[in-house]
Amino acid sequence: MPGTNLTREEAQERARRLGVESYDITLDLSGAQQGGTFRSETTVRFTAREAGASFIDLVAPTVHAVVLNGEALEVSDVFADSRIVLPALIAGPNELRVVADCEYTNTGEGLHRFVDPVDEQAYLYTQFEVPDARRVFASFEQPDLKATFRFTVTAPEGWTVISNSPTPEPVDNVWSFEPTPRISTYITALIAGPYTAVHSTWEGNGRSVPLGLYCRPSLAEHLDAEAIFAVTRQGFDWFEEKFAYPYPFAKYDQLFVPEFNAGAMENAGAVTIRDQYVFRSKVTDAAYEARAETILHELAHMWFGDLVTMEWWNDLWLNESFATYTSVACQAHAPGSRWPHAWTSFANQMKTWAYRQDQLPSTHPIMAEIRDLDDVLVNFDGITYAKGASVLKQLVAYVGMDEFFTGVQAYFKRHEWGNTTLPDLLKALEETSGRDLTTWSQKWLETAGINVLRPEIVTDASGVITSFAVRQEAPALPAGAVGEPTLRPHRIAVGLYELVDGHLVRTDRIELDVDGALTDVPSLAGRQRPAVVLLNDDDLSYAKVRLDEESLAAVTEHLGDFTESLPRALCWASAWDMTRDGELATRDYLSLVLSGIGKESDIGVVQSLHRQVKLALELYADPDWRETGLTRWTEAALEHLRAAAPGSDHQLAWARAFAAAARTEEQLDLLAGLLDGTGTLEGLTVDTELRWTFLERLAATGRADEQEIDAELKRDATSAGQRHAATARAARPSVEAKAEAWASVVEGDKLPNAVQEAVIGGFVQTDQRELLAPYTAKYFAALKQVWESRSHEMAQQIAVGLYPTLQVSQATLDATDAWLAAAEPSAALRRLVTESRAGVERALRARAADAAAAAGAGAAGG
Repeated sequence: MPGTNLTREEAQERARRLGVESYDITLDLSGAQQGGTFRSETTVRFTAREAGASFIDLVAPTVHAVVLNGEALEVSDVFADSRIVLPALIAGPNELRVVADCEYTNTGEGLHRFVDPVDEQAYLYTQFEVPDARRVFASFEQPDLKATFRFTVTAPEGWTVISNSPTPEPVDNVWSFEPTPRISTYITALIAGPYTAVHSTWEGNGRSVPLGLYCRPSLAEHLDAEAIFAVTRQGFDWFEEKFAYPYPFAKYDQLFVPEFNAGAMENAGAVTIRDQYVFRSKVTDAAYEARAETILHELAHMWFGDLVTMEWWNDLWLNESFATYTSVACQAHAPGSRWPHAWTSFANQMKTWAYRQDQLPSTHPIMAEIRDLDDVLVNFDGITYAKGASVLKQLVAYVGMDEFFTGVQAYFKRHEWGNTTLPDLLKALEETSGRDLTTWSQKWLETAGINVLRPEIVTDASGVITSFAVRQEAPALPAGAVGEPTLRPHRIAVGLYELVDGHLVRTDRIELDVDGALTDVPSLAGRQRPAVVLLNDDDLSYAKVRLDEESLAAVTEHLGDFTESLPRALCWASAWDMTRDGELATRDYLSLVLSGIGKESDIGVVQSLHRQVKLALELYADPDWRETGLTRWTEAALEHLRAAAPGSDHQLAWARAFAAAARTEEQLDLLAGLLDGTGTLEGLTVDTELRWTFLERLAATGRADEQEIDAELKRDATSAGQRHAATARAARPSVEAKAEAWASVVEGDKLPNAVQEAVIGGFVQTDQRELLAPYTAKYFAALKQVWESRSHEMAQQIAVGLYPTLQVSQATLDATDAWLAAAEPSAALRRLVTESRAGVERALRARAADAAAAAGAGAAGG
């Protein structure tokens, strides 16, 4: 039998031979409160273009019956692993009936079952992308075999069942849904349990679309339904206008579900979203902006992904990149949007992720070669989402926004309810823009790596620019990466900034095409040289940008003084990239941040700087100086916390940053006082989530024991509280605590996905390197067996989360190389380990640069 890992060639052959009409799926979930297995009965009607054998996909512990065209097949002869062989299809219509017992999961894959400790009720939801519909019903599990789906579900009394079609009235606890339009298996959905609901509508273009929000009753008091509906309606308004195609489904439900692995999933008309987006405690506006982007991302998928779907997973990037680009564009451009500066967040977070991913040994073309399901499962990465969306933004600048959306409109009309490949979209964009996109596509989508843009400026004695050019470089790809460095066509803006009353103000902007190694910009000759020249202003293209010497000096002194948030974000990102590349010493990066962060108004940028500084100090700083740098940072964080406006987002962000780094007895006393109420800061509400933040740090530093963790869990006896308690227990700085945490994750196999993630997060503490050192050998001893015995999501959490990232040494690299040579891991596991190894290698280089900077400063001082 072939394995569980469907290949592209198999999928192409199956699609060539079969056309699928419909599925009738009957599920008995009446025993869900007890768990175990559930009965699944599937009837599939399909057409074979020629007689012969094929197969259908199913993951199930027991198959009771396989009936093909009225003939019962011997189950043991046709079912093994994840496939049922269909040995004798007839040319023309065929009907298959499969009866099986399928399993509830606690891994966030297939039909996930969760029991809420508050009400002790079970809650179910499906997650099928990429290949997990086969865990619930027999299916031809590939995106280009679309069909209609009719679900009939028996559920416990008092439950609600939601699917892609409108929710019917149950009869004797049986929910019979109408058939869906033609959609792919991976966007079908079932959500079931005693969920609570809030309903509304979107009214537009003469239509009314029912809207629903669902969550567990224990979260209902925190569900800010009107804010979520407001973002959703904004998306409906903007997308219907830009896409010129009516919303394609009968209703739109958004379901906040527990223990969800991703941010959300674009099930047609029934979007599932991680319920951490129902905020139990105060969060900054950056969290609301991120939630809104997720909501809009999934709504965009209703057209791009669900109405028109990729033929195979090598176009996953286009599916995700389009949704990311259009969601941010909606936030930035929709009338009355709360987040008109959304491109700042995109530059600050998405593109930083993309730049990091694109410099790993696993970097790949945006249009990746997806040979099989294993390939796609590790390809939900910074290139698929963030680089792809960045390049789409560049494409919009290249062809024009109006032309882009006119092409998209033609694409939807031409391919509705079908499957497409990238050339289908590019053809539509060529028709509307008049641009030949062949070369653009080859250089941007079919090559790997990143370009660097530098200004080359010559001035005369009076400071007048005599020549200006943009130098494009294509650095060598990381060792092990496939491909060659490539110079690409870029559409960029050049921003000219002057100091006006202490502020950096843009005085001019020139937009142009950059191509080849050197592009002259004659229009800038004859001008007085400004204080700052910023390439890729407005962040139109995807490239690493460097400042010339004079601009760098001005930015170093005045980074916080840009009047607009986006150029600040671009300069912060450039400084961070230089730090990661070892071009800027960690101690100098810290000084730069401390000089400018107090003037940074964008809270999302502030929080990113908090994370980046902490990471730089822990991984990239010379170990002999690290403690000095951490002390300086923690003291500064406390100063900013005390100076922040009471009750502000900045106060909350600085409280979290201070807690993450608190180290002295006096600092830890302050945390303990804030936690027990003996200390206060005006305006700072130490609510449920902030209490856990403080307690987890106190546990990690040995200042809180298991008794105090248990007491806090008693205060917050929720699933979130259970996860926080698991993190705090694993964070304790003792041999026993680490052994217990390790055993629960690596040696056991019973933790739910979210709890396993919480334990891993607590286990890895940056100031416990010595305590964690013995686990390097244990990691490599256990890794292959873990990978081969766990589901993909659970194994990936362990492979990435427990890699010895903190052991920054040549010995760690050597141990990794020895394991890679001896273990012969699968391509997916090899990729994950190689990416983690690259992080240690980068940290070693950055540490050397930081030490060299200190030595140079010392020599200069001497």
